[in-house]
Amino acid sequence: MSEQAGTVATTNRPQSNNLLRRDVRFLGNILGDVLVHQGGHELLENVEKIREMSKTLRAEFLPELYEEFKQVIDALNPETRHQVIRAFAIYFQLVNIAEQNHRIRRKRDYERSAGETVQPGSIESAIQVLKEKGISVDNVKEIIGDISLELVMTAHPTEATRRAVLDIHQRISAEMTELDNPNLTYREREKLREKLLNEVLTLWQTDELRDRKPTVIDEVRNGMYYFDETLFEVLPNVYEELERCLDKYYPSEDWHVPTYLRFGSWIGGDRDGNPSVTAKITWETLTLQRGLALKKYEQLLKEVMEQLSFSTNIITVSDELLESIKKDRETIELRSVELWRNEREPYKIKLGYMLEKLANTSEDTLKGSSKRYNSAAELIEDLYVIDRSLRNHFADYVADTHIRKLIRQVELFGFHLAALDVRQHSKEHENAMTEVLANMNIVENYAGLNEDEKIELLHSLLKDPRPLTSPHFAYSDSTQECLDVYRTIHRAQAEFGVNCISSYLISMTQGASDMLEVMVFAKEVGLFRKEANGTVRCTLQAVPLFETIDDLHAAPGIMEQLFALPIYRQSVEARGNLHEIMLGYSDSNKDGGVVTANWELRVALNAITSAAKKFDVKLKFFHGRGGALGRGGMPLNRSILAQPPHTVGGGIKITEQGEVLSSRYSMKGIAYRSLEQATWALVTASRLAKYPEQEAGATAEWDEIAKGISETALNKYQDLIFRDPDFMTFFKESTPLSEVGELNIGSRPAKRKGSDRFEDLRAIPWVFAWTQSRYLLPAWYAAGTALQEYVSGDANRMETLRVMYAKFPFFTTLIDTLQNALAKADLQIAKEYAGMIADQEIRDRIFTQIESEYKMTSSLILEITGQAEILDNLPVIQESIRLRNPYVDPLSYMQVQLLKELREKRANGEADEPELLREVLLTINGIAAGLRNTG
Repeated sequence: MSEQAGTVATTNRPQSNNLLRRDVRFLGNILGDVLVHQGGHELLENVEKIREMSKTLRAEFLPELYEEFKQVIDALNPETRHQVIRAFAIYFQLVNIAEQNHRIRRKRDYERSAGETVQPGSIESAIQVLKEKGISVDNVKEIIGDISLELVMTAHPTEATRRAVLDIHQRISAEMTELDNPNLTYREREKLREKLLNEVLTLWQTDELRDRKPTVIDEVRNGMYYFDETLFEVLPNVYEELERCLDKYYPSEDWHVPTYLRFGSWIGGDRDGNPSVTAKITWETLTLQRGLALKKYEQLLKEVMEQLSFSTNIITVSDELLESIKKDRETIELRSVELWRNEREPYKIKLGYMLEKLANTSEDTLKGSSKRYNSAAELIEDLYVIDRSLRNHFADYVADTHIRKLIRQVELFGFHLAALDVRQHSKEHENAMTEVLANMNIVENYAGLNEDEKIELLHSLLKDPRPLTSPHFAYSDSTQECLDVYRTIHRAQAEFGVNCISSYLISMTQGASDMLEVMVFAKEVGLFRKEANGTVRCTLQAVPLFETIDDLHAAPGIMEQLFALPIYRQSVEARGNLHEIMLGYSDSNKDGGVVTANWELRVALNAITSAAKKFDVKLKFFHGRGGALGRGGMPLNRSILAQPPHTVGGGIKITEQGEVLSSRYSMKGIAYRSLEQATWALVTASRLAKYPEQEAGATAEWDEIAKGISETALNKYQDLIFRDPDFMTFFKESTPLSEVGELNIGSRPAKRKGSDRFEDLRAIPWVFAWTQSRYLLPAWYAAGTALQEYVSGDANRMETLRVMYAKFPFFTTLIDTLQNALAKADLQIAKEYAGMIADQEIRDRIFTQIESEYKMTSSLILEITGQAEILDNLPVIQESIRLRNPYVDPLSYMQVQLLKELREKRANGEADEPELLREVLLTINGIAAGLRNTG
């Protein structure tokens, strides 16, 4: 499959961009060889013909060619069609690898050619700005001390790529980097091509579809993959770079940056709507995570052991080190194979004992014993003993290189690897509380109480030290499971450290009682306790998740109500006067549309921050962003800077979902750059929060304009989504919604309660289905009408929007998100999907409305940005989309054809043909890879 025809002239393009095209062409040609090898020249010719026609149509839409193009696709026999689908899908996988490699290459090229020039968006650029603005070292310490970012991996079903396929991608990527090696001989280059041919052939013969849904533990292991492959190495490197830059610009300080950047996980803890996540699974998750952490430390200690061959014949080690070895000898019996017998090499002796203690750490029978590490802090202390001794005989370079990094790794990952969040739906807690209180004859029907009555009762129960549960009561399975989760958290904090689980998220938080229920259950197992002297001990925080537009409106009042309760306020004080609050981008977008969701989230951030300030509580906002544009997806640094600076003081958490994990963290170079840019954004946001006069900022007038635009957009969006009785028919019949649910990419069901109601449809398949059908409707719909109503032909108002785009970060982010979605959408292809709708009146009426809104939105975006074409200001993204679209199009046309066939057979009561369904699922995978976006 050659890429030559898809390559535009590059004479005026930078050399690095030519290298990307070289790589795409190189891999495309290899895929072409594989196609001939596997399917003969006829297969390659079919693929090339379809690709050429698609590319020509992209350059100039000709109705006659369009009909011929569809006829060529329709004429493919099933076997050939299957292979053509796979050819295009695998092509995208190879393009994605080439683009990821190119991102690393561009950074290296910049660093190589820039000399002393500091790269924009780098950690050094952020620290350089602090210095240039005359910010003192004490204020820099405050800024660095205030930054905090936790990236939380989730197992939402949007990662369509199997682990086996990701492994092949890794090998291809590693081999492709060798192409840039100028020292390769002709024969070595040929051997490299042979290896890549072998990998692409393996990729062709590897099933990209899962034959079953992954289990929760499968998903846990998939998440751990990124820690094992990249994060253990990359994360401390980011800290090292920040300390290097601080040393460079503020050399008077001895910098050890506090832990500000870490990873967490929902995988194995998120039970909302997923009955497979049980207390037992949560415990198994934590055990697996500890196993990986211990394995990594063992590997690293063995590497350090090889390096520290210092001999006391030459140097003098510290008395502290010798004393620690003496203590180890008294308590630990080393196996002979690990006993270092050269008494003149004390570091190796000490490390031998440390390895033995590490091996004993997971042994339950040795709990509390000095034969094992009972906490990560104990391992850190042993490492500091070595560190201090090395510096004592001036081996500080060695200490900095080997020991300090290892100390940082233990600080970051502990014995729990990543903090695990627990999440559950508020209704589950209410049901369990109703049963528990009825059993104790406290209240017959807790669920029937009004909100004020619930708050009063729960507040009194929280202050009462007496238990509410008894081993003598038999509870329903759901209530027993609810209680078991809290017991598991208590046990886990004792075994893995209190940081292993400290946040309990409550989906659909709609009142203060939803929060108090969790705290009462926490009290029941000892996670919350009021001591006899009146002080409160609390190691678990209830975290509200405000998701819908109505929930966002209610959020400030709910938090004020909670903070006003003395016992609850004491629980917050016990957690350092810091409270975590999660805001959901997916459901708010599904509920109100992209414009309104973004505006209401901004309003909620400001209002909740103001509410907390009255009680001297700092907030850590947890932003539930998805990977897709319709679910708040955007680059990590932009998602940080999109927040009002004064709302980031307590720290930020952000979900990293689905395909985002593989695109950001499967390669060390990209993981580093992403985390470096995040650090730059954090430092920048912290500076602007401390010095607001340095921000261009919004005006009250701009806020009012944005508010009005949001209100209009909400009405327009809900007119279609909620008030048009035929909308759900249009959505279900013109997208692969039901078929998406058959793709085995997640352990969690696609719908809550097994319902067909729009309200119970999860936001992920909602966005996934619109993306597959090329509408991308959730990411842009209603914006055009809202902007048009504001402008109303007034040139001055259009000029105001242009100024807002240039100077108002919220509006800039919104407009750029909209144009990104418009660039990926394709209404010509979407019309083909609309052709599957049985009722012509519904089809024509709603599609015409969507098409009109698309054109209006596109036109206004161009006017506001002053661009000739969408994404002219983001040429890298624009070029990537342009390159991909001609290759995605054939998959879309084939998907429509296959969906028609499949649905017709099902309508006639015929059994599914496995190969037909498989082809549908292959197109879903291929389009997801092509658009680099699922849900």
